[in-house]
Amino acid sequence: MTTPSEPGDGRLGPGLAAIMGERRQLINLAYRLLGSLADAEDVVQEAYARWCTMSRQQQDAIASPGAWLTTVAGRLCLNVLSSARARRETYVGEWIPEPLPEPTEWISGRPDGITVDPADRITLDESVTMAFLVVLESMTPAERVAFVLHDVFRYSFAEVAEIVGRTPAACRQLASSARRRIRAVQAPATPAARQARIVSDFKQAWEAKDIAALIALLDPAATAIADGGGVAGAVLRPVEGAEQIVRSLVHLEDRLRDLTFLERTVNGRPGLIAQQDGVTVSVYAFEVAGDRIKHIWAIRNPDKLRPWTVSPQH
Repeated sequence: MTTPSEPGDGRLGPGLAAIMGERRQLINLAYRLLGSLADAEDVVQEAYARWCTMSRQQQDAIASPGAWLTTVAGRLCLNVLSSARARRETYVGEWIPEPLPEPTEWISGRPDGITVDPADRITLDESVTMAFLVVLESMTPAERVAFVLHDVFRYSFAEVAEIVGRTPAACRQLASSARRRIRAVQAPATPAARQARIVSDFKQAWEAKDIAALIALLDPAATAIADGGGVAGAVLRPVEGAEQIVRSLVHLEDRLRDLTFLERTVNGRPGLIAQQDGVTVSVYAFEVAGDRIKHIWAIRNPDKLRPWTVSPQH
């Protein structure tokens, strides 16, 4: 047991600014690895906690604290991913990654009264689109970690091997396998302006109850997946086919009547949110291929909507 004057007293050491400067990178990495902002925050906090438990002498002996923190956070993410598979077997309905708003629209208040640090906000790029994160979910934990560290964050395979606990050659194979998974499902890129127009047209057709227009905007083999987590009402299984999706929307009409739909950026792509009395209750992410919507993801689990919702204290 240490006293405040002894080593291991929870201080970050002389390089405080440098160490804390790694936080944004670590949050960005952990979110891409886990698809959960809450889990990412927990992992990064644990990595810093482990740094703080070391003596000043141990801290000074580490040549690159940033690399040390990344290694610890990466290993923690690997553990979380491995246990998440078992947890999700008991999850009610489908599990979708947590959606993120534009940084300028990020609500800083949390229900627990804590203000979200700007460093916790995720940089939005191709590696956080909902379509990309969903593909990552299909990978093994080791594939996901090797691919994200190497292909997204540009760590060498020697560095990845330190984190994953395999040889550099094995990590190269893992990343290659992950790349094949992505290529197999990746739709050709649709210009952002066209995506925004299609999502806007979808919103208008939905509000006008224009069934023919809705069907025309959807790919015939489109899928819609909802995530209520057993807390908010949601269809428990994927809905497949344009006509089935529209039929499901019509069926939900009574429930959606009191909601206001707004166009917003979701994980860096055009999307929609639904608000009730000014509070966001659903976030919709889309994947557009050509001029048709290929996938719709509806996140209704309130635990996944923290950055979108105003805390009761505000």
